[in-house]
Amino acid sequence: MTIPYRHKRLGYVALNVTDLERSVAFYRDLVGLDISEHGDGMAALRCGRDHHNILLHANDEPGLKRIAFELESERDLAAAEGYLTDLGLRPEWVPNRETADLAMGPAFRFREPNSGLCIEYFAHMRYMALPFEARLAKIERLGHAVLQVQAIDAVVAFFRETLGFRTSDHVPGFAAFMRAFPNPLHHSLAILAGDSNQLHHVNFMVADIDDVGRAMHRMRDAQVEIVFGPGRHQPSESIFLYFLDPDRMTVEYSFGMETFAEEGAREPRMLEPRPETLDSWGGRPAPAFAQVGAIEGAP
Repeated sequence: MTIPYRHKRLGYVALNVTDLERSVAFYRDLVGLDISEHGDGMAALRCGRDHHNILLHANDEPGLKRIAFELESERDLAAAEGYLTDLGLRPEWVPNRETADLAMGPAFRFREPNSGLCIEYFAHMRYMALPFEARLAKIERLGHAVLQVQAIDAVVAFFRETLGFRTSDHVPGFAAFMRAFPNPLHHSLAILAGDSNQLHHVNFMVADIDDVGRAMHRMRDAQVEIVFGPGRHQPSESIFLYFLDPDRMTVEYSFGMETFAEEGAREPRMLEPRPETLDSWGGRPAPAFAQVGAIEGAP
């Protein structure tokens, strides 16, 4: 099936948090994001010139509210809306008042039918006057989000066959690392098999391997639980460190990632289902790794 639109990048991830002030402090003072907006029940934080890359929403239950992808143009957005409507996915335009509050252009939302994940497509976001401060780490971008789902084959097929994502590497029946084509990053989204539909982790890519080491000590000094790493992922070749936010959702810093050309990219590799695939240095995650983060609206 021909996909009549093009993705630009992973735009932002919206999280539900149980104590907004506590979470704002964590993502500002330990992860190192800048605050763009902080209002009643919601905070917008950024790691670049975009108005936001993370939204925090006050909620009784921590978890994943939605994932948003920026398309290349408003023309792509209109084409995507028509295409998804024809497929019966019932995309709903975000009200103008909400997009204005979020400093964004037109946007619509729809749900992945197997996991209940809310996906947003948008075309523009306000470019902030002041650059990202990089006070604690040279964060380059919001890197990726990873989901854990019950129906992995169906969810992977939806992103690949319906939304036009490309698989970079996979472990059959267990994991798929997918890029939002034609975005070149090895994965903007990964899907893992699990017993529930939830966020696995959210990732920030840093520009210097030293940022990973400094984060490790910064988290330890603040008594933040480190649940995996430092180590090296075999699929993306990145150096990683995972730690828990105040609601015990998992956050990752990573350095380095394979990129793909739009044309002539290598075929996806079928990886061996061994722990060393996840960490070629031989590390193992702690029991609390990726245990919290229900998808809002999941069946």
